[in-house]
Amino acid sequence: MNDELAPAPTPGPLTAGLPTARAATPSDAAGIIRLRSEYVLSEPMGEEWIRRCTAELAPRLAPGGDARAFVIDAPGGSMAACALGLIHRVLPAPSYPWGLAGRVHVVATRPDARRRGYARAVVRSLLDELRTEHVTLFELHASQEAAPLYREFGFASSSALMWMTHLEEPGGRLR
Repeated sequence: MNDELAPAPTPGPLTAGLPTARAATPSDAAGIIRLRSEYVLSEPMGEEWIRRCTAELAPRLAPGGDARAFVIDAPGGSMAACALGLIHRVLPAPSYPWGLAGRVHVVATRPDARRRGYARAVVRSLLDELRTEHVTLFELHASQEAAPLYREFGFASSSALMWMTHLEEPGGRLR
C-alpha cells in the first residue's frame, strides 16, 4: 500500500444535532437517481436514462445487493439528500483484510435543503453502515467544494495517485 494513502475513515465529529437519515430501500432508487442526475452529473439525464439507472439500482438496494444508501426525506414525500455507496471485492491487504471496498458513488442535497447538515448526516450513516459490513477501504471522487466534508471523515488525497478515466463508445470504439 502506498504510504501516502490514508487509513480507512474514522468517525468524525459527534452526531448530536444532525438530522436523522434513514436506510434507503429499493423504492428510493428513483429519488436517488433523480438527485444524482440533477445535482451531481455535469448534465442531467433524460427520462430514459433515469428509468434505466433506477431499474439497475433498485435491486442492488435490496437485501443481498451491493448498494447501500441513506436518505433524508423532505416534507411532501420528496427526497432532500442522499448518499449512495457501492461495495465491491478487492484483493485483501493488511489494512483491508476483508477485501471489501466501498465507493461513495453519490452524495447529493437539493439546493433548498443545503447548509442544514444533511450531507454530513447521510455520509456518516453510510460510512457507519459500511463499517458494520467489514468494509475497510473507502474510495470517492470529491469536488473541491465537498472536500472539507470528506476530510472530516478521515478521507485524504494522495499526490501519488491520479484519477484517470477511459470511456469506450458502445461497440468498443474509443472516444
